Amino acid sequence: MRTHRDSTARDTSTMNPVNVFQLLILAALWGASFLFIRVGVGDFGVAPLMALRVGIGALFLLVVLLARRPLRESTATLRARALPLLVVGILNSAAPFCLFAYAEITLSAGVTSVINATTPLWGALVAFVWLKDRLSALRSIGLVVGFAGVLMLVWDQIAAPSGTNISPATTALAAAAALGATLLYGVAASYTKKHLMGVDALTVATGTMIGATIVLLPLAITSWPATAPSMPAWGSVIALGVACTGIAYMLFFHLIAVAGPARAITVTFVIPIFGILWGALFLGERVSIGMIEGCSVILVGTALATGIVKRIPGFGGRRVSERC
Repeated sequence: MRTHRDSTARDTSTMNPVNVFQLLILAALWGASFLFIRVGVGDFGVAPLMALRVGIGALFLLVVLLARRPLRESTATLRARALPLLVVGILNSAAPFCLFAYAEITLSAGVTSVINATTPLWGALVAFVWLKDRLSALRSIGLVVGFAGVLMLVWDQIAAPSGTNISPATTALAAAAALGATLLYGVAASYTKKHLMGVDALTVATGTMIGATIVLLPLAITSWPATAPSMPAWGSVIALGVACTGIAYMLFFHLIAVAGPARAITVTFVIPIFGILWGALFLGERVSIGMIEGCSVILVGTALATGIVKRIPGFGGRRVSERC
């Protein structure tokens, strides 16, 4: 999962029932992206699938951007920030999308969506190392707890009988790829904060999707599948581009505007629920007790590491105000 937040103002807004429903729709869309990747990657391959995803998403967002602003103003901003937009496009879309697609050749959609929930953990850690953002003792504990949950989840996948010839090393490599994708999301968040402050979220999203498309297009052409992809695979890639990228980004930006970034980012906690649900319903994926336990530990760690939970009764002497 990938986010651009405006942290220059204090979040004083609230979420009404309509906003909560919109957040659930957003989580359902982003949770479904792991389902569609799982369906499409076998036919398309990694680079073609992701190039189509970001290309369709870029086209959708570009149309919205041009509908809201004059052509000259939109293109001037994109040209002026072309290099940082390209870098974020690689870090926040092209590379992590491909890593997730590679991971889903082996891992289930549900497991991959749970690993995606570690994105805020990496975001907090990278911001601490790079931007010198403060990490309290509670947030540090959250990092340890969250990554312990990842180990639990990966161990559950390695230990579980799969009925296939997939080796533990292959499973571990796929999990490492997914975790690498969330690390890149964390790096992208800090890079965006450092180099794209003041640029509105719609322009950042559009520019980065265009950049990601430029980077992935040559790879997609050279690795295009020799066999024509099936109709379900084409349906998956269209759903990825339009619903899980274009529409989902627009909904996320709307929630940031009306409810504030701190509340919008709580979508991270709901995405794994839908990722697991869609995988079980439509792909018949196994949902084990170990998987649920690992997911729960990751989400608890994320809540602590991001500052959403600011105080545990009996831990520390007073409540400390922190930025998410």
